Amino acid sequence: MSRFLKLGFLIFTAVTLVACSSTPDDEGAPVDDRTITPINSSGADTSGTKGTDISGANVDSNSRKGNDLKDPGSILSRRSVFFAFDSYVVEEQYRPLVEAHARYLANHPGARMTLQGHTDERGTHEYNIALGQRRADSVKRMMVLLGANEAQIEAVSFGKESPRNPGHDETAWAENRRVDIVYAGE
Repeated sequence: MSRFLKLGFLIFTAVTLVACSSTPDDEGAPVDDRTITPINSSGADTSGTKGTDISGANVDSNSRKGNDLKDPGSILSRRSVFFAFDSYVVEEQYRPLVEAHARYLANHPGARMTLQGHTDERGTHEYNIALGQRRADSVKRMMVLLGANEAQIEAVSFGKESPRNPGHDETAWAENRRVDIVYAGE
């Protein structure tokens, strides 16, 4: 009887291994190119164009070393990623912002930033500190996956301690559920 059990077990194991094996697909998965082209406030493509820096000197827009961070026409001047209630998932609408900052870090190896995670006032102190950290970590993880060096980014949580809006309604709470991007030296 035990001989039949052993034989049955061996057959079951062999069938399971064969069923779980797969062969590689020669074509591979399709890749979606989501490259962001810099645009100015008029909507025109400004990549590779000449401009002036703060001192008035002519510079190539691809070689500017920090002006884009403060240029109101640049996506890099936007510094907050907002979140849904009790969530740390970066929503699709903030992906271009995160991509732009990741690209900036990749192109400026000396740049450093802090991602400051925040929550609304609801929940305990401990829960909000943890949620703020998860939010900052999720933005950091996305930036690293998009090419930024992990050593350039510090992720911290302020929980509910630094509200942007001191109100006690959904409008205020929505403004407070965020990650702020702060570059070193600003």
